[in-house]
Amino acid sequence: MQYPDEHSRSRALFERAQQYLPGGNTRTTVYMKPYPIYAARGEGCRVWDVDGVARIDCINNFTSQIHGYAHPAILSAILEQAAAGTAFGLPTSSEIDLAQLICERIDSIETLRFMNSGTEAVMMALKAARAYTGRPKIAKVEGAYHGSYDYSEVSLDPTPANWGDRQPASVAYAAGTPHGVTNDVIVLPFNDPEAARTMIEAHGPELAGVLVDPMPNRAGLVPATNEYMTALRSACNKTGALLIMDEIIVFRLGMHGAQPDWGVRADLTTLGKIIGGGFPVGAVGGRRDVMEVFNPTRGKPALPHGGTFSANPMTMRAGLAAMELLNSPTFERLDHMGDIVRQGIRAALKRHDVAGTVVGRGSLLKVHFTPRAVQDYRSAFPTADEARRLALFNRGLLNRGILAAGYGLMALSTPMTDADIAEIVHAADQSIADVAAAMD
Repeated sequence: MQYPDEHSRSRALFERAQQYLPGGNTRTTVYMKPYPIYAARGEGCRVWDVDGVARIDCINNFTSQIHGYAHPAILSAILEQAAAGTAFGLPTSSEIDLAQLICERIDSIETLRFMNSGTEAVMMALKAARAYTGRPKIAKVEGAYHGSYDYSEVSLDPTPANWGDRQPASVAYAAGTPHGVTNDVIVLPFNDPEAARTMIEAHGPELAGVLVDPMPNRAGLVPATNEYMTALRSACNKTGALLIMDEIIVFRLGMHGAQPDWGVRADLTTLGKIIGGGFPVGAVGGRRDVMEVFNPTRGKPALPHGGTFSANPMTMRAGLAAMELLNSPTFERLDHMGDIVRQGIRAALKRHDVAGTVVGRGSLLKVHFTPRAVQDYRSAFPTADEARRLALFNRGLLNRGILAAGYGLMALSTPMTDADIAEIVHAADQSIADVAAAMD
């Protein structure tokens, strides 16, 4: 079945959904024109839609399903816990077990707390930075996505008409964002060490924290340079602001997360996605003295934090099983698969004479149909023609049995075989041929 198809069950479901959900949608990220494809089940690295079409899943529920679907070890853990109870108004030993594993893997995390999403994790990290420093402002990178908290989504999608000059403007993302929010967010250029250092030091006395993803997905998935990350760390040391590393996605880059790759040690780190084993999760951890703002043992903490389902044992047990499956050989295998796909797509772009590039590290990659060197949000920002080529590429993948994010992101998972990787590369090659044909 080719997408779109007016007779598909997904189209019928979307028509029904529009009666009860605004725009037939409850997650903007999964909306597709003319209608979204509805999932029925998943197994291994494949997902079947309601029409019975199977596709290799290179979205992984936006990078969270690093072990694909129905992994026996994770399935066993959640079935056992479901029989014992899904959530309590009491702590369980499962949260200690997962917290210990994470603390042992990430050197900069001495203690941590669990939340229910990456958005919550970032929100609580920013609030912790304010509570610890007593300062109101935060800094973040232009175009970087950190969830739906007002402050963290500032300047998520600025356009050439409003993104400012060398110093990016602070631009509201959602309608109705108070001016007080944008006034308290300093927007940094990515991969410009001197400009970022200068801006942080200029606002230092008011700056609580600097929030950074070292390979920001929505800003192009371009890795930060080591010089850039070192500059942020140095500026934070000088001003007393906290360096907050968002590893919600990039924690999947290695056994010890992303920080060793860039040679920096964060004051606070946010986590999510893969640490939940397929269940909703978020976490913030870091230096013991900073994390003490959450400590309730001496009365009301500086930063009270609850959450009905925070650290629920279903998530904790699924997350523990998922994390225990991730060892050094597993990450080496993911890195190898990522290299093969990136090299294969680069070769296809060259073979079909299509301007473009592939960026990313490890099991993460992103395709840009641009002749420019991509190094930050602005250089990654597509022209109308480049956006059309990406859309054509994604439609080609979809109709060749590969799911990728609409903005070009692809994420690989541990169940993928050599044959699966070859199928992904072949589909990408044929989809780039579609792009080349449309250019003639």
